[in-house]
Formats: sequence, C-alpha cells, structure tokens
Amino acid sequence: MLVLVAPGQGAQTPGFLTPWLDLPGAEDRLRAWSDAIDLDLVHYGTKADEDEIRDTAVAQPLLVAAGLLSAGAVRGLLGEGRVGAVAGHSVGEITAAVYAGVLGEEAALRFVRTRGLAMADAAALTPTGMAALLGGDPEVTLPHLAKLGLTPANVNGAGQIVAAGTLEQIAALEADKPEGVRRVVALKVAGAFHTEHMAPAVARLADAAQKLDVSDPALPYVSNKDGQTVATGAEVVARLVGQVANPVRWDLCMETFTEQGVTALIELCPGGTLTGIAKRALRGVRTLALKTPADLDAAREIVAEHAS
Repeated sequence: MLVLVAPGQGAQTPGFLTPWLDLPGAEDRLRAWSDAIDLDLVHYGTKADEDEIRDTAVAQPLLVAAGLLSAGAVRGLLGEGRVGAVAGHSVGEITAAVYAGVLGEEAALRFVRTRGLAMADAAALTPTGMAALLGGDPEVTLPHLAKLGLTPANVNGAGQIVAAGTLEQIAALEADKPEGVRRVVALKVAGAFHTEHMAPAVARLADAAQKLDVSDPALPYVSNKDGQTVATGAEVVARLVGQVANPVRWDLCMETFTEQGVTALIELCPGGTLTGIAKRALRGVRTLALKTPADLDAAREIVAEHAS
C-alpha cells in the first residue's frame, strides 16, 4: 500500500520550486494560481530569500502550490494504480484534501491564502514561537512542557515533539530542558501554530470554509487531529478550520498507516521532513522524498511496486 503525504510549514527553502518549472505546464499553473490569490508564487518559489518565504502568509500558499505540482506529477505515474491513503502535516492537510478530491486546486489555494494571512495576524498579537526537542521520553517531556506553560503543538512520533508558546516560555525551555532531551532547536516559523495563540484565526477560516465547494474524499484521508480516517468532505473541512489552534498528532497518523498495511510512503515537494520521521518510525517501509523532478524516476518504481 502506497501512502502519499504532504509536509508542513518550515519545509520550504529558497529556490526550491525552480526545477519544477521545467515540467510541462508547471509555470503556467503557478502563474494562474498566483493571479487567483494575488501572490507571486513563481517569484517566491524561485527568487525570494529565506526571510521572504518564512513569512507565514507567503510560506503556506507556496507549500500547497508545490505540493499540488508534485502531486500532479505522481498522479501521472499511477496509470491504473491507486494511492492507498493521503495525509498532510499541518498546512499539508490542504494539499492532501485536494489530492483526495475534497477541494479543487484554486479553491484550496484561496483557502490557504486566507489561512496564512489569518495566522500571521494572530501571531502578530503576541511574540510567540516553536522549538523542536531532540531526544527524550514523551512521558518525561510532556509534563515538563506543561510545567513551563508550553503546548506540544506537534507530536510527530519517533521521539520528536515540537513545543510552542511565548518567546519567554521558549527561552525558559532552552534554559531548562526536560531530562533526556539533547537539544532544543528554535524553528523558522513566525508564531505558536497549533496552540491557543492561533484562536483568532479560526473564526476567519470558518467564514472562508462556508464558501468552499466540498466533495467527500475519493480515497482514505487520514486526519492529523487524531489519526482517524475521515469519511466526509464536510468533516475534512471542519478539521482544516480547527487544526490551526489544535496540536498535530502525526504519530497517530503513522499508527494508522501501519494498521492499514503501508508498504511505501512518498512525501510531496518539498520532501524530507516526514520521510525522515518515517524512516525511524515505520521500519521496513520504503520512503521517498520528492525534492526535484529528478526524484520522479524513483517515484515511478515505487508506484509500480506499491500502488494497488
């Protein structure tokens, strides 16, 4: 069984979309999406520097656009094969929703544009941030975070937890690491995503969601709220709205993949983060991170062997 996953914010790097523009029609699609959401995705994906693409309002549409381009390339390799399940980490859930047939491409990009702007505005209200904890036992780490007033915003599995809160709380964590944690690494994001600090963004997303044309998933869609497979488009969208202020449970998604019999996992562009976790947590599962179109040859082999 082949699982297709989409990464979240922080996966972007300067110029990462440049090689993808060589695919037939890719630049035209990006320019059309850019016009639809009033954001120059070609510029931000090819020429913008690290600071420009760290901006939440830019990063989120850029990541979904990249995911959609690479997903289209994977779909073209499938033939009569079928992806067994899709999932996304944080904003990557919107990419997954498109692949599952819940949302159209342009509608999804309009929605993620609203999401990015709303979350950027929420982040501006209080100086907040996120930090990854390397190593440690969750049974020790989670109570320590609670003591410091921090939220485990991403529980990623394979021992990886991302904490979020005010900058003062992050500084306190760096000074007082949980027992067993080797390092605390501040992430290149502009706010405490997936925490109560994002609550102001939820209402704006709920309004935007009412304008969406929604269909039920055409293939299993695994939600990072709780790792459950969601059957209706309405429930997928409701979860997309609420997830900005609730933790990402990627560990539970991987448990579901295992229960469903996953044998291979492809991470859409810009791949790397989720495949890194999968290599540690999903032993024996073949993984591939799509970074450039050069990776599509390996994807073709995986599709031939693992797509049902």
